[in-house]
Amino acid sequence: MQAGKLRHRVMIQTPVNIQDPATGAVTPSWQDTTSVWAEVYFLSAREFIAAQAGQSEVTARITIRYRTDISAKCRIIFRGKIFNIEGILPDPISGLEYITLPCSQGVNDG
Repeated sequence: MQAGKLRHRVMIQTPVNIQDPATGAVTPSWQDTTSVWAEVYFLSAREFIAAQAGQSEVTARITIRYRTDISAKCRIIFRGKIFNIEGILPDPISGLEYITLPCSQGVNDG
């Protein structure tokens, strides 16, 4: 992996449950885990209609250096946009140099 390709700064977030000390209610939320350098490559965009409402989905490929603390439950913030991780693909040679994260943006980003 050439370091020059990793020219975008992205934030990795993990899901957490926050408990309200007054009521004891548990609320799902997101916590910033780390900021890393990445290559963000947009693959396609499509418009579709779901549940009688127009939505858009953007598909991107985000490549970062190899990490063990990322799962498909995490999400990525890039330029203020939320990207849901659809899977984790290790590099084809060693599997330990970088990982590619197929991502979707614009659907279920709450």
